[in-house]
Amino acid sequence: MEMEELVQKKLRLVFSDDSIIFDKTRFAGGLTNYNYIMNINGTEYVVRQPGGMTNLMIDRKIEKLNNKIVSELGLSSECIYFDEVSGIKISVYIENSKNIAQIDPCSSANIKAVSALMKKIHSSQKHFPNSFNWEKELNKYEHIIKELNGDFFFDYAALKKRLLDFMQKNIKNTISVPCHNDTVPENFVVDNKGRTYLVDWEYSGMNDPSWDVAAYILESRLTEDAIKYLLLDYYGKFPMPSEILKIKCYMMAQDLLWMVWAMIRHYSGDDFLDYCCFRYERFQRNVKTITVSSDYSIADMVKKC
Repeated sequence: MEMEELVQKKLRLVFSDDSIIFDKTRFAGGLTNYNYIMNINGTEYVVRQPGGMTNLMIDRKIEKLNNKIVSELGLSSECIYFDEVSGIKISVYIENSKNIAQIDPCSSANIKAVSALMKKIHSSQKHFPNSFNWEKELNKYEHIIKELNGDFFFDYAALKKRLLDFMQKNIKNTISVPCHNDTVPENFVVDNKGRTYLVDWEYSGMNDPSWDVAAYILESRLTEDAIKYLLLDYYGKFPMPSEILKIKCYMMAQDLLWMVWAMIRHYSGDDFLDYCCFRYERFQRNVKTITVSSDYSIADMVKKC
């Protein structure tokens, strides 16, 4: 059965209405998955259609557990249906909402809201049952690409080793707290009353909190002033050089990891080649530069090539 047919079948089952048609006219965004807004019986929902190959990349059972935890903490939208086999999810749509990427990820008000949400999840006493280890995720993705008979960039192995050696030498202290691990500005949603939510917890797991900080900086392409504002608001003071270096390392690791993730989508037939190239070119530049001079600024690392 095609995924679209399965989504429609689930909608009819959940709402006990065999006349429901899976309506894809109101696209709500997504890279890993495709999200659509549907009005059913007067209530608007976000219906998630899982993207290609995601069943191999994401543990939906873990995601379901973690989604329940964050919903209880009031951090995410209300989920009314979650199929841990297919990954289809139905959530209540946050009315009149916009994601922070649509508003302004660099504004002080939005940075303050993002920082507050990250601190809330990072300090939560409700821990996730799993850990997010980017190296293990990378190895898993590499294995999938090999099974798809895909190729890597010619200098991939050498630059990956260069990054791992640099991280082993420079990252000394890590902690493990609940993390979202995909803190792109599109995942922060603001309602018409100014309340901010953090959605899409499929990569969530215990990790170092600097990973989330690094992700928001990188994915939002924050300006130098916005980066300083976030660091001061999140940490309470400007971080030590060792913490700054950890953030830089995680930024490079994220470009590498999500580039390989995108390669899987490319080799499975989706249009992700430009995304692969953009992330890899930035990774190439940053890893080559920072291993010569670790003073290379975070703001310079964010820029596209």
